[in-house]
Amino acid sequence: MARYRVGIDVGGTFTDLICVTETGDLILDKVPTTPEDPSEGVMNGLTQLAATLGLTLHELCGDIEAIVHGMTTADNTMIEMTGANTGLLTTEGHRDEIELRRVHKEQIWDPTYPPPPPIARRRARIPIPERLDFEGNVLEPLDEAAVRAGARRLAKLGVTSVAIVFLFSFVNPDHERRAKEVLLEELPDLEHVSMSHEVMPKAPEFERTSTTLVNAYVAPRISAYTRKLTERLEDSGFTGKVVIMQSTGGVMTPEYVAKKAVTLLGSGPTGGAIGAARAARLSSVEDFVAVDMGGTSYDVCLVRSGHPEVSTDWNWRHRYYIGLPMVDIQMVGAGGGSIARVNQGALLVGPESAGSFPGPACYGRGGTKATVTDADAILGYLPLTGFAGGRMTLDIDAARSAVMTDVGEPLGLDEISAAWAIERIVNANMANAVRKVLSAHGADPRDLAMIAYGGGGPVHAWAQAPELNISRVLVPKASPAFSALGLLVADYVIDLVRAYVSPLSQVDVERVGKLLAELELEALSELSSSGLERNDIRLSAFAQMCYQGQNFDMSVPLPEGRQITEESLLDLTGRFHDLHEESRGFSFRNQQPLLRGLRLIAEGSTPKPPSMADMGTVTAAEKALKSSREVFFGEGFTTTPVYDGPQLAPGAEIGGPALIEEPFTVVVVAPRTTARLDASGAYLLTTTS
Repeated sequence: MARYRVGIDVGGTFTDLICVTETGDLILDKVPTTPEDPSEGVMNGLTQLAATLGLTLHELCGDIEAIVHGMTTADNTMIEMTGANTGLLTTEGHRDEIELRRVHKEQIWDPTYPPPPPIARRRARIPIPERLDFEGNVLEPLDEAAVRAGARRLAKLGVTSVAIVFLFSFVNPDHERRAKEVLLEELPDLEHVSMSHEVMPKAPEFERTSTTLVNAYVAPRISAYTRKLTERLEDSGFTGKVVIMQSTGGVMTPEYVAKKAVTLLGSGPTGGAIGAARAARLSSVEDFVAVDMGGTSYDVCLVRSGHPEVSTDWNWRHRYYIGLPMVDIQMVGAGGGSIARVNQGALLVGPESAGSFPGPACYGRGGTKATVTDADAILGYLPLTGFAGGRMTLDIDAARSAVMTDVGEPLGLDEISAAWAIERIVNANMANAVRKVLSAHGADPRDLAMIAYGGGGPVHAWAQAPELNISRVLVPKASPAFSALGLLVADYVIDLVRAYVSPLSQVDVERVGKLLAELELEALSELSSSGLERNDIRLSAFAQMCYQGQNFDMSVPLPEGRQITEESLLDLTGRFHDLHEESRGFSFRNQQPLLRGLRLIAEGSTPKPPSMADMGTVTAAEKALKSSREVFFGEGFTTTPVYDGPQLAPGAEIGGPALIEEPFTVVVVAPRTTARLDASGAYLLTTTS
C-alpha cells in the first residue's frame, strides 16, 4: 500500500499542496483558497491531488500517513478583527495595561493616528483584587466573589473567550488556575480560557497581557477550523496524523496549538523560510535573504549560517505585541493580486488584493481591477495558454482594459508604459521591504544570495536582485508551493520558558536545575504524546539574561543544562558579554548581568523528502526549447526563447534572456544572466556582466 505525506499551506489567494510519494517523488498542486471556509479549499486540493494520482479522494486520504499544515487563519483573524468576543480578568490596578502599550505608536509623527481596534473593550476588562509579590508569595488573596461578579458581567456582554492575566502568575499560577475554575463554574459554556502563565510565563506585564489577549481572541476560530478540517478528513477516510506549523519554526499537534493558538501567526510563511534554509544547504548557500511572493503578500526572512533569524523580543503582529519567539518574517502587501490604482496623481500598488475570487482581470473570473499579474501578462512574462499547471487561459484583453482604465488613462500612458510602471512600483516596494529587514540585522545585501519562491518570486527576482546589488539568485523548481514543501521538512519544536529573576551572583543553581527539570518533563510529555521516542528528541537549554535596566533579555546557550554549577556561572557571564557584543554591538564587562528566566527548546525529527524537486532528463537546454515570445525587460520588447522546465536535468544551463516555464510559475532569466539547474533542484541565476 502506497503511503503519502502531504504539506498544505493555506495562503491568502491559493492553497498549495505538495505530496511526497513512497518512492520519494514530489507532486505539486494549487487550488484557489476559500476564505469563508478554508477547509473547503483544502479538501478541493486533496480531491485534485487524488485525481492526479489516479485515485479517489477516499483512497488518497486512506493512504496519507501525515498532513503537515500551515495556515493564515490566525493572521486573517487579526487582519479582519473577526475573533471571539473576548474578556479579560486582570489584577486590580492593571485594567488599562493593554491600552498603555508601552507608549508604542507606529506613526509617531501623526497625532491623529488611531490606536489598534481593541480585542477586549474596557467594559469587558474586569479588575480582580488579588496580589502576589515577585517571588510568588500571596500579599492579597484572590477575591473569588469578584471573579464570580466579573463572570456574570462578561456573560451579559456576550463574551465567549476570556484571558486571565494576574501579576506574577508566572512565578505562582495558583490564582489564575482558581480564577479559571470559578469562571467555568459560572460560565460552563465558555469557548476558551487563556491563562497567561501557560501562554507567556514571564514578565513584563504589557507584553504578557497583549500576548494572552491575542491568544484568547484567535483560539476559538483556530479550534473551530482544525476541528472542522479533522472531521472532513476523517469522513474522507483519513486515519493518519495532522500536525501544524508554528511561528517558532516547528510543528506540533492541533491539541497543543489549541492552547497556544497565538503561535500560528505567520504559520505558512514560516514553512517557506524553513524550506528555503534546507534548499540553500543542499545548494551550498548559507547566508541569504528568502523572499516569497504569493498572490496577496511578499514575505522576507534573513537566513544566516543556514538558520532563519528568530526574534525573541519586540515582535509586533497586526499592531499587537507577541512575546514569544518567532521566525523573523516581515510581510508587505505586494503580491500577484495586488491592486494598482492612481490616487491624486500617484501610482500605488497594494496592499489591497484581488484575492482568489474574482482575482486579477486576466483570470477571467469577473475581476476588473488592474493587478500585478495583469501587468506580468501584458509584458510577456506569463504564458497566455497553459497557465496554472495548464488549467487556465489568461484573458489578455481583460488585462489590457483594466490596466488602461485604472493606470494608463489617469496617468496619460500607453498600456505597455502603464504595465511597466506597475512592475517598477511593486518591485521597488519589495526591494524596500528587503532593505528594511537587512538593515535591522546589520546585513549587507552584497554579501548575500537571494532565494525566490512563491508563484511570483521567480517572475520578479530578475528585477529585484540587481536593485539590491545581489548577484546570485536561487529559484527552487518547487517554488510555487515552496511553503508547503517547507512544512514537510520542519521538525517538531516546543519552546518553553520559566521566569526566575536574580542577579547572576545570587543565582540558586539548585533552583535552576529544578526549573530546567520541570521544563524538560513538560516538553518530553508533549512530544511523547506525538509519538516520538526519547532518543529522537534534542534538548537545548538557554539562560534569558540582560543588563540591569534593559527591558528585553537575550538567550544565552546553557549547555550544562540541569548540571549547572556555581563555577559554570562565570562561564555563563562571559558568554553573555560576548553574545551581547556580537549581536548588539556593545557590552559592559564590568557590570553584573541579570538572569530573567530559563528557556528550553525541544526538537523532534520528522521524515524528510529525499529530494526538493522532481528532475527531467534533458541536460542540453536546446532540446527543451518549446517556443518564443516577446518579453519586455525595460528597454523595449525582446524575442525571448521559452524552455520547458520539467524536461531539464541537473547541469542544464540557459543564457538570458529566457523564460523557463515550470508548473504554476515562470523563471524569468534577464539579459546578461545565466541560469543553471543544480543537483538539488534549484536554478542558480548569476549575472554575467
